[in-house]
Amino acid sequence: MAGRGSVKPFGGFNASDDAAALNKAMKGLGTDEDTILQLLTARSNNQRQEIKATYKTLFGKDLVDDLKSELGGKFETLIVALMTPPIAYDVELVRNAIKGAGTDEKVLVEVLSSRTPQQVRQIIAGYKQEYDDDLEEDVTGDTSGHFKRMLVILLQASRQQGVQEGTIDSDAQTLFAAGEQKYGTDEEQFISILGNRSDAHLRRVFQAYMKLSGYEIEESISRETSGSLKEVLLAVVKCARSVPGYFAEMLYYAMKGAGTDDQTLIRIMASRCEVDMLDIRQEFRRMFATSLHSMIKGDTGGDYRKALLLLCGGDD
Repeated sequence: MAGRGSVKPFGGFNASDDAAALNKAMKGLGTDEDTILQLLTARSNNQRQEIKATYKTLFGKDLVDDLKSELGGKFETLIVALMTPPIAYDVELVRNAIKGAGTDEKVLVEVLSSRTPQQVRQIIAGYKQEYDDDLEEDVTGDTSGHFKRMLVILLQASRQQGVQEGTIDSDAQTLFAAGEQKYGTDEEQFISILGNRSDAHLRRVFQAYMKLSGYEIEESISRETSGSLKEVLLAVVKCARSVPGYFAEMLYYAMKGAGTDDQTLIRIMASRCEVDMLDIRQEFRRMFATSLHSMIKGDTGGDYRKALLLLCGGDD
């Protein structure tokens, strides 16, 4: 997946020059938002961390605090997200999802379904370091039932490796027997298989399931489960099929219809721009017959839109 991000490290990088340019953009009356957004969207996250450190050395001030005091609204939220190291950003996301008013299950589901096992372990460690709390305990204290069980399995980050040829058909058969074939649903089987098998293995199971049942696994999950459990199982299935496809769909529905879900838009654009944005764009185009670029353009405005379009990196 190397180099599938739309944002790459900047070639002629000089942290002191960038820090000075940002300081100048925020000095005196008025703020030069254009310089800020052009510069920060053209640097990698590692480079932004260097700029932040250099800014403190040169000017004795915290760059993020200065940005917060100069910018506002969604544009500020996006820029602050870009200034946060990726694991720290995820740690903050799950903390706010649990500790805010009510649980933001959507964010928990998105992060735990789409991050690699190694990233999940880093998030758990970062959470402990930042808040001196146990993420699993906080999640279990805030959720219940089958949904809670699935999240706990995802937090173990210990999926089997590779494809177990011998169990592809039996896994498909078990899922069929647990749902479509019986009255009521045996959620435990769905949780156990979808939570513990590798993505590559699951893709094979989904093919076998389709042959066996005549249904895509997504259709059966939608029929057989509901609420938060349905959401997390569908997210895991979609991520097993294609993480960029999962994010393309999330972005589409964040912008489709009345009002834009800016929190989701910011979260995904900020966290995927250096990872797989080129693949997300490709999937978006394939799934929705329009480009991510043109949808962002039609759905946002001002400096916020400019910054998002730069992160998107081009039109397909």
